[in-house]
Amino acid sequence: MTSVPRGDMMAAMPTSPIRVAATRIADPELAIRELFRRLDPPEMAGIILFCSSRYPLDALARAIAARADPGLTIVGCTSSGEITPDGLDEGTITAIGFPAADFRLSATCFEDLDHFDAGQAQQRVRGMAAAAARVPPLGPHSHHAAIFLVDGLSHREEMLTLTLQDALGEVPLIGGSSGDGLDFRETFVFYDGRFRRDAAIVAILSSSRPMKVFRAQHYGPGDVKMVITAADPVTRIVQEINAEPAVEEYARLIGTTPERLGPRDFAAHPPMVRAGGEYYGRAIQTANADGSLTFFCAIDEGIVLTLGEPTDIMANLHELFDDLDASVGGIDRILGFDCVLNCVEIEQRQLRDAVSALFAARGVVGFNTYGEQYHALHVNQTFVGLAIGR
Repeated sequence: MTSVPRGDMMAAMPTSPIRVAATRIADPELAIRELFRRLDPPEMAGIILFCSSRYPLDALARAIAARADPGLTIVGCTSSGEITPDGLDEGTITAIGFPAADFRLSATCFEDLDHFDAGQAQQRVRGMAAAAARVPPLGPHSHHAAIFLVDGLSHREEMLTLTLQDALGEVPLIGGSSGDGLDFRETFVFYDGRFRRDAAIVAILSSSRPMKVFRAQHYGPGDVKMVITAADPVTRIVQEINAEPAVEEYARLIGTTPERLGPRDFAAHPPMVRAGGEYYGRAIQTANADGSLTFFCAIDEGIVLTLGEPTDIMANLHELFDDLDASVGGIDRILGFDCVLNCVEIEQRQLRDAVSALFAARGVVGFNTYGEQYHALHVNQTFVGLAIGR
């Protein structure tokens, strides 16, 4: 992926009390100083950060901790690209700050996900949701949404989303899996002054403003079917498709050769699974030297997949934003989580500038993910998020 060189960035909508900013300053101390100057933390109920993995994270955490006011909730994660106030970019620290006059933000963190205790986690999250409902009202009506950020290489998203959404009850969960470009080496979430691996964050955002969670995808089911005939669900590795080596068969089905397979192919030809009458992407992460495929999400033997076919990205996005605008009485900001393979695909279709400009015009801020979470689902190759009204 490429990025357009920019200086420091901030929103083109200065009248909005929701603060958004991004910086490309390389020095972590100077970058955070500039970012916090624009966000004005004393006015904030909470801040969410999306950080390029190019930054030295220990130094970045120290810089954040040095400027964080006591009691201010700051959470975040590493990214595979950022959705800045000026559109799509890479190599930035991008942030959104929620003013205390209109919002409340509380958060908790779960570590050591290999030993995740579902019962204890549900008890903690139920307590958070109950506390959010009891806070002094910000207006005649209070709205709540849960923001979920998780280590994108933890392979625990399905279990976590199902468990946590059950505990949240009617509070909808929305979020993304942290990334590190397309390197797939180390991914982190930020909580309580430190970047953490093998961890997940749940933050409940409360507001007098109308808020609506959403899920959109730019693919539909095609005619080509395949069956997973050998797989390891724990590692999300598929060894065989249609009783043939996975890489060879997938390459044959999309009309290429195994040695040419890469992210562009995975982005253009996503396998999809049908569940509850809808189709969901099951994105491929890497083609492995042993002929297997690693997926971004849960996969198991016996699953029937359909090769996805692209639809009109720009038309989809315009329709989505118009619907959201009507739903929340006018969009102020959108907290967005967009799959990294969507970014690969829009570049292939030469739509990066158009999508970037549209995101900026509609107030989208967020990051490119290794997976997206929507209610109790972990999904791939989608654009999910939270629309916040004026």
